[in-house]
Amino acid sequence: MSALLDVIHLKKSFGGLAVTNDVSLSLAPGDRVALIGPNGAGKTTFVNLVTGNLKPDQGRVLIGGEDVSAMKPAERVKRGLIRSFQVTRLFQDMTPEEHVAMAVLQRDGRSGRMFGHYAGKRQVMEEVGSILDLLGLSALAHLKVREIAYGQQRLLEIAVAMALRPKVLLLDEPAAGVPHSETTRIEKALDMLPAELAVLMIDHDMDLVFRFAKRVVVLAAGTVIFDGSPQAVTADQRVREAYLGSYGHAGSAA
Repeated sequence: MSALLDVIHLKKSFGGLAVTNDVSLSLAPGDRVALIGPNGAGKTTFVNLVTGNLKPDQGRVLIGGEDVSAMKPAERVKRGLIRSFQVTRLFQDMTPEEHVAMAVLQRDGRSGRMFGHYAGKRQVMEEVGSILDLLGLSALAHLKVREIAYGQQRLLEIAVAMALRPKVLLLDEPAAGVPHSETTRIEKALDMLPAELAVLMIDHDMDLVFRFAKRVVVLAAGTVIFDGSPQAVTADQRVREAYLGSYGHAGSAA
C-alpha cells in the first residue's frame, strides 16, 4: 500500500543543537500512529517541519508521493495534510456551526462568501450538520465557543479538521487541558475518524496512546529510538530509560 505521508531523513538544528536528527517516518492509509517522547525530544519541531511552519536543514516531505518540501503550509493543507494544535485556536465569538462551515467553504475555495451566505447552501449545511452530529456537538451548534466547555472545544477542533477532508491528520495533544472525566469524548471522536485516514497523534497520556495507537514512534533528543507496536514499546530498554520509566516497568499497555 502506497504511503500518504513520507518523511525522509529530516534534519533541523538550532545554534548547533540537532533538534530533529535524521528522522524518517511513513504513514499509510488507515495508520493510527502515536508519536511520544520526553519534553524537549523534538516532537513539536518535527510536526512544524512536516507542516511547513519550519524549514528543514536537510530532508524531504512527500504527500501522496508528491514532494512538498518547498511548499508553504497552506499548499500542504490543500494536498490533505491537516494539523490540530496543542492549544485551541478557535474564534471565541463564533459558533461551532460557523467554524465548520468556514472549513467546508475554505476547502472548496469559497471562504470569501462565508458570512450571511453559507446558511442558504443546502449541501454545506447538510455536511456541517453531519459533522457536528458525528462528534456530539449538534446541541451546541449555535452557542459561542466561549460558552462551551474546553473538552467540547477540542472536539470542535477535530470537527474543523474533518471538514477539511484530510488525507493525513496530525493531532498535537488532542486531550491537553481536558479534564480526565471528559477524555472519553475525545477517544470516541478519534474512533469515529474515517478508516482510510492516516493519523499521527502526539500525546503524553499513555493510557490514551495505548488505546489509540496501532504503532508507536518514540523520539528522544531528536532521534527515533523506537518504531513498533504498543505491546513492544514497553519492553524496550532504551524507551524505558528515555521516557516511560515506571509505566514501562508496569507493562500497562492496553
